[in-house]
Amino acid sequence: MALRCAFALLKQDAEGKEFIERIVKRVHALSYHIRTYFWLDFQQLNSIYRYKTEEYSNTAVNKFNVIPDSIPDWLFDFMPIRGGYFIGNVSPARMDFRWFALGNFFTVLSSLATPEQSTAVMDLIEERWEELVGEMPLKIAYPAIEGREWQIVTGCDPKNTRWSYHNGGSWPVLLWMLTAACIKTGRPQIARKAIELAERRLSKDGWPEYYDGKLGRYVGKQAKKFQTWSIAGYLVAKMMLEDPSHVGMISLEEDKAMKPVLKRSTSWSC
Repeated sequence: MALRCAFALLKQDAEGKEFIERIVKRVHALSYHIRTYFWLDFQQLNSIYRYKTEEYSNTAVNKFNVIPDSIPDWLFDFMPIRGGYFIGNVSPARMDFRWFALGNFFTVLSSLATPEQSTAVMDLIEERWEELVGEMPLKIAYPAIEGREWQIVTGCDPKNTRWSYHNGGSWPVLLWMLTAACIKTGRPQIARKAIELAERRLSKDGWPEYYDGKLGRYVGKQAKKFQTWSIAGYLVAKMMLEDPSHVGMISLEEDKAMKPVLKRSTSWSC
């Protein structure tokens, strides 16, 4: 998003030309890398499941030497036939398969995702509504980590116990990002459904910062009340639904001149 905004702001003069050329190259490389190696759908999951390891040539399919046995059990049930998302991280021999709301919504809003991938992200939310939306929109990450993994990743942080705060908690502020992504992809009905859920409790509960539990049923154990961003997230979401043109202030359309060429299909839903 920062690179795309810089590209739009720079003057088309001698001084700006060098930076513009650098930005275009950087966006090409970044977009190709994220769209290719961070994207996960049913087809790609099945390919990873069948990966061979210890491949070292330029023709290697498993470029990061990911061991198929590292795929978590929850993912096989979570991944629908229709839909997909960008995973949390890719590193040698390991992939973080968790869903992160902020990253996925901003890939849509910045056009880092292809139109097909953006559609698939919305499909996933519909297909996994209970897990990602539940009773209070919206999960910041899914699923929660617990046990030994929670101890290692969070340092035994008591605020980040499972299904709380940043560890699978539900954050009303995410409503505006969900709504913006829904409008951009032509799916405003998803946002309306989420906003209706929030309206049942947000005001009654005193506009808390976050909610706890698998379904977001409980006000967060350390959540502060009357949070400005909880209120603002709801108001911005409502305003964008009333006037979808507002989305243009926070969304970038795909720039054909900066569009990288993908060498393989990116989504089962294409």
